[in-house]
Amino acid sequence: MKSLKPFLSGVFLLGFVVTLTAQKKFSKKQIEKLKTEVAEIVEANKKQTQVMVDKIFSFSELGFQEYESSKYLTGILKEAGFAIENSISGIPTAWFAKWSNGDGPVIALGSDVDCIPKASQYPGVAYHKPIVEGAPGHGEGHNSGIPLNITSALAVKQLMERENIGGTLVVWPGIAEELVAAKAWYVRDGLFDTIDMCIFTHVSSNLSVSWGPTRGTGLISVEYLFEGEAAHSAGSPWRGKSALDAAELMNIGWNYKREHLHPLKRSHSIFTDAGDQPNVVPSKAAIWFYFRDIKYEGIMEMYAEANDIAKGAALMTGTTMSSRVLGTAWPRHYNKVIAETMYKNIKQVGLPSWSEKDQILAKAVQKKVNSKKTEGLDVELSEIGLPVKEPISGGSDDIGDISWKVPTVTMRFPSNIPGLQGHHWSNAITMATPIAHKGVTAGAKAEAMTILDFLLKPELLTQAWDYFNNEQSKETKYEPMISADDMPPTYLNKDKQEQFRTQLEKYYYDETKYDSYLEQLGVEYPTVDK
Repeated sequence: MKSLKPFLSGVFLLGFVVTLTAQKKFSKKQIEKLKTEVAEIVEANKKQTQVMVDKIFSFSELGFQEYESSKYLTGILKEAGFAIENSISGIPTAWFAKWSNGDGPVIALGSDVDCIPKASQYPGVAYHKPIVEGAPGHGEGHNSGIPLNITSALAVKQLMERENIGGTLVVWPGIAEELVAAKAWYVRDGLFDTIDMCIFTHVSSNLSVSWGPTRGTGLISVEYLFEGEAAHSAGSPWRGKSALDAAELMNIGWNYKREHLHPLKRSHSIFTDAGDQPNVVPSKAAIWFYFRDIKYEGIMEMYAEANDIAKGAALMTGTTMSSRVLGTAWPRHYNKVIAETMYKNIKQVGLPSWSEKDQILAKAVQKKVNSKKTEGLDVELSEIGLPVKEPISGGSDDIGDISWKVPTVTMRFPSNIPGLQGHHWSNAITMATPIAHKGVTAGAKAEAMTILDFLLKPELLTQAWDYFNNEQSKETKYEPMISADDMPPTYLNKDKQEQFRTQLEKYYYDETKYDSYLEQLGVEYPTVDK
């Protein structure tokens, strides 16, 4: 495998040209023919795509606990000839799968795989009906992205082998994205040092892509741990030093700080340890914060202020304080050249043809959650997303760290319903139904066509790096928020997952017996009334 990235700096321009001229050249007409063919291969493989989507949905695994999902997905890729590197960055469920056909662009295809706590939900049912009460579920739709990437990668691989097209495909998972706790470690550990470009995929309700600074924030995720001294809460409370008092005082201090935060900033917290029982003064307590801003500098400013408040809380209570970084995400910036190239393919693919049943389900769910959108699934393509003129606060994604390492875009694909609140059981309803299956297939076509563009038109990759180096990175330089000593918090969610894993195993999708997960669960599609 040989990355083109070193050549694109201009230092080895002559070698770059020689490498490219050694490859077979394809005319514009030939390229368009191959792109049409790769979309046809994706369509022909839609059954395998459906099985992958349904299978990952049924595993319902939280961040850092994606063992069944990773085992299943890497098994498919290994059988297809990809070399698997497991436990990357010290994360047991993380992996890179690589396949090379000689010199050429190294293209990474990523997506997330983890799910949401307490979002268990029967697919195709337009009201709250957990598969396992209280269990995790795919209320973010992360069961769909890696199946999309595998579908497109295998279709492109087929043509690369037949046409002797040089290049390398890398498929990788965003582990624990809901904790933003993996991708910054991938970057820190050099996993993207030999990558030339990255296409990331994420579930949505339309088929779209954007470039430039995007809506939303970056963040740092920090847990503050306080330690005091236990005592009998009634017998001798004066002898205790309450760690919980310290955690609560930090929370109070930060809540007073909120009044003076800029409206584009966001912060939220939960107590992760509040003591053991009321009659014992808590000797240990902890509070976990997300600090968000639209700029790296703003994030780090909030972090420093929170550290001071935590120190003050410890001084007030005579306790000690320590902290640990649990995750980070840089504000995202997407590549113009990749996005514009991809959007041409998106227009060519178009949105899926939704059935009457699909629309009935979508409208019923919108009504159930009191959505302002009531017209069902989108039937018109979104326009290409342009750089935000006025910053807008919102969510974060650690794909931001990768977007500052290599030219990157996120392609959103239409497997969910417009107007839902996100991170909610309602967002799981479509994710093992024909809506998800059709949306993933459409997205895989657009992705596969874009991969071929960059494999067969070397000037596009040169232009993408030119934008990355001379526009995106002109004034902003990436600085990691984690140190060399910070370890990914792989212990998170273990107890939550183990609490439900045995119950969930009874509902794992068996594709050898059932055509779809809906069939296995006995769901009449769609079910809109109790």
